[in-house]
Amino acid sequence: MIAMPSSIDDTQTLLAGQDYVCGRSLATVVFLALKLGRPLFLEGEAGTGKTEIAKALAAGLGRRLIRLQCYEGLDASSAVYEWNFPAQMVAIRAAEASGGADKAALQAELFSDDYLTARPLLEAMQPQEGGPPVLLIDELDRTDEPFEAFLLEALSDFQVTIPEIGTIKAAEPPIVIVTSNRTREVHDALKRRCLYHWVDYPDFDRELEILSARAPEAQEALSRQIVAFVQKLRTEDLFKKPGVAETIDWAKCLLALDALTMSPEVIADTLGAILKYQDDIQKIQGSEAKRILDEVRAELTPA
Repeated sequence: MIAMPSSIDDTQTLLAGQDYVCGRSLATVVFLALKLGRPLFLEGEAGTGKTEIAKALAAGLGRRLIRLQCYEGLDASSAVYEWNFPAQMVAIRAAEASGGADKAALQAELFSDDYLTARPLLEAMQPQEGGPPVLLIDELDRTDEPFEAFLLEALSDFQVTIPEIGTIKAAEPPIVIVTSNRTREVHDALKRRCLYHWVDYPDFDRELEILSARAPEAQEALSRQIVAFVQKLRTEDLFKKPGVAETIDWAKCLLALDALTMSPEVIADTLGAILKYQDDIQKIQGSEAKRILDEVRAELTPA
């Protein structure tokens, strides 16, 4: 089993080893979450790298990553377990065909582990090879308040209850990362169970460092232009500002086109890599893109 990081610096090194570049404040809260065994609640705009933290931690620690992707209407049974109904029906038909089936024994068999399908929360409570897994509860703000209340109880005691079997408690609590894009406010009671951090857009230098780690084949001059252009886009009045994920995607698109530098034509052809709404694309296309590019070039040109 890979040892937990023993300091904030070790945490930054662990994440950097998985090409995840973060500042000291984020590394500090990750370290404390690991050290204290507390869930970590990460909030911020989409595309700022919240989900990637869980992936980097799982890879760096050699743990299994279990992801619960949240959505509207998600309920406790979907997140915890379900019974394999078709297999149960086959067992019932087989018992009926054989005759003389003991009903109590059949019921005990039907509601045993053999017919139980574990969902992410139950999986995370069970022993895993390599140590407790990293449980990613992604985009919690998409769920409804009843599920949030259930999750509060599950994260308080790190246990879940299956009526037909009983309570299953984690021998070792999983490493829990909860993310939210803040499309709605998550209840304070759940936040109090967690350590909290707002994951913001990185500044120019850090985003350039991230891009260098994720797209190392890009020339430095092109990378600087990409980051500077995206940083300026985030100051525009857009419906959806591009995140770091879009910066990386755009760089890879430009590399695929063998672009050595940016031009208004190249930007027009590839805006769909960084802007995801037609209104935003129409607003930036043409003269606006050229204006931003001219500003970028002026700022990056040595005096």
